[in-house]
Amino acid sequence: MADSKWRQTGRAVWRIGAVWAVSTVTMLVLAGLLPEFRLQSESGDSATRIGITAAIGAGVFGLLTALVWPLVVRALLLVPALVLGLLVFFLNGSLLLVALSLIPDGRGESDPQTAVVVAAVMSAVASATSTALAVRDDTAYRRRLYRLADRRRRRAVAVAGPRTPATVFLQLDGVGHDVLRDAVAEGLMPTVAALLAERPGEPPSHRLTPWRTDWSSQTGASQLGILHGSNHDVPAFRWFEKEHGEVVVCNRPASAAELQRRAVARTGDAGLLTVDGASRGNLFSGGADQLALVLSVAARRGRANRSRAGYFAYFSDPANAVRTAMSFVAEVIREIAQSTRARLRRTRPRVSRGGLYPFIRAFATVVERDVVVAAVIGDMLAGRSAVYADLVAYDEVAHHSGPRSRDAEQVLVRLDRSLALLAKVAEHAPRQYRIVLLSDHGQSPGETFRARYGLTLGDLVRAGCGLPVPRRARRTRSGAEARAAVLAALHRPVEEGGEQRRPAKRREPVVLASGNLGLVSFPDVRGRMTREQIDRRHPALLPTLANHPGIGFLLVRSEEHGPLVLGARGAEIRLDELSDDPDPAQLPEPLREFGPAAVAAVRRTDGFPHVADIMVNSSYEPSGEGSGDGEVLAFEEQIGSHGGLGGAQGRPFLLSPYTLSPPVGDGAELVGAEQVHRVLRRWLREAADGPQVPLGGVPGGTENPRPAEPVEEHFAAGDHAVEDKTH
Repeated sequence: MADSKWRQTGRAVWRIGAVWAVSTVTMLVLAGLLPEFRLQSESGDSATRIGITAAIGAGVFGLLTALVWPLVVRALLLVPALVLGLLVFFLNGSLLLVALSLIPDGRGESDPQTAVVVAAVMSAVASATSTALAVRDDTAYRRRLYRLADRRRRRAVAVAGPRTPATVFLQLDGVGHDVLRDAVAEGLMPTVAALLAERPGEPPSHRLTPWRTDWSSQTGASQLGILHGSNHDVPAFRWFEKEHGEVVVCNRPASAAELQRRAVARTGDAGLLTVDGASRGNLFSGGADQLALVLSVAARRGRANRSRAGYFAYFSDPANAVRTAMSFVAEVIREIAQSTRARLRRTRPRVSRGGLYPFIRAFATVVERDVVVAAVIGDMLAGRSAVYADLVAYDEVAHHSGPRSRDAEQVLVRLDRSLALLAKVAEHAPRQYRIVLLSDHGQSPGETFRARYGLTLGDLVRAGCGLPVPRRARRTRSGAEARAAVLAALHRPVEEGGEQRRPAKRREPVVLASGNLGLVSFPDVRGRMTREQIDRRHPALLPTLANHPGIGFLLVRSEEHGPLVLGARGAEIRLDELSDDPDPAQLPEPLREFGPAAVAAVRRTDGFPHVADIMVNSSYEPSGEGSGDGEVLAFEEQIGSHGGLGGAQGRPFLLSPYTLSPPVGDGAELVGAEQVHRVLRRWLREAADGPQVPLGGVPGGTENPRPAEPVEEHFAAGDHAVEDKTH
């Protein structure tokens, strides 16, 4: 035992010395290449003296990096992660300047700009060297991986006794079933392809199952249902609550916390991850006590559960920080180049991608991905029983570039690389891990409502109410038709250039958009406004909306007939007279294009307490090829959208190992996020009741079934290799 400790100590000292030597050489090379970086006195020094100066500088920089950097990052936890990523270069360069100032006789000198470059290169070289040396030492190799996890959340893994299998649920946000299937067929996602590939004499290791979302096909509704078992009263991504006079938005911390509280109160259960669980990069916690970048707790300031503390473990390693910052800058440049190319080529459809969007995209595709993947690695090495993590990269890019665009395909390639890394880490985890991939919704392509018709849904609603609209909207055909409909409904002559009397502001509607789903509420009317009330106040509004070619159908409630679906040319469906699963051939317009499942989805939403006075679903144009790739018209500025009914947005996927029971029986369909929650819960129970797995091993395997491989090297360098190939 003593000999083993001495050997480990000796190897650690040798690695430190080797990294120090490589860093010294790196500093000497940079001093020779960069004229503003000096390691000698003004009168000149011998080669030996310069070498000693470089060794001192490299050693001091290494000590500051190890001791001061974690403290600096922890002090900046209240700084948004986006800002922290931009500060990385400055902070690292500052540490180098401090190190140079400590060299005796003032032999170290650099200007601030050069210091940033030198610090970045030295951090990257030191990290690569340390990783390469750790590959041959399994103990050191595991220890380096552990540093990717927050030490406060890490548990000892050498606990005596057997362990049952654990599960990682990895959500690929916005990736539809057909997009995943086609990406596999085109070779973009070889890791997923390997899971689905049939081997000689063996079935594939995983099964791919599509599922159907609720009417509100967006992350807030889906993830709340998946993690907490209820998405009741979540009619859209954003909606107006009359009793509070407030707009609820799923991705606001206060709103997410309230939605989670309501779901827990309704189910009486804290969530999917209450037993030894971890929640990473999600809107909701799922009841986990280990949290990183979880929105519903972002407003809390406690040290134990502050969401921003989730990226401390990752950024506390300066090499990780520099690598992610460099990738962040590269992603910003990539987005600017891609959007410029699309603009020069006059690609259609297209939306504006300027302003802060390049930085938002870089955060979603680089910072969030790196931090979440690192947190999941830490969870797996700590042996946690259940982990649920969300990778939002594809969803963010597809909104602005299109779900089938080359830009989005590049993101799928990088996501597959992250999956490959997690699969490799699972081979070295202290217990067997089952990796389940799933998505919360898909995305449907199509140009925006505003791009096609020249006005927004809010403009059309205002015109239908006889309210003033912007001049640009008034001049469009839709605006003119709406204005004429109002005058006709009021039995007034149509006069060009005439202005309507502006009603009191309190009577103006609140119009919100969630993808291709629109919500119209009248804040001065308590409770849900009925069709009859709407017709009395604004007789032209419902006909104007229902007959517009960009709108598929409306949902309103009638005092006489209950829930009604309204369509063009006076079409009217009384939902109470239809079954939840009507004959597709007999399904009346305007729901026919949306499929028989639309009836149950719309009827369920009609029963929500906070459903809008008028629910508006855009039109849907099927592709005619049966692929579900038809187009919708987003009421937001997105050319890949989700939130309502129509096309691929309502068809996400569930990719699960065959060692788990089938999600549904033969011929059955998996419908709704709440049913997905029940499936995932069943799988966690199966794991808890399953075969006991010896610690550090797999069934039928040894304690260390495979030799250590350079996992962290994959993490450090692999993603850049992929990005180079797909630029």
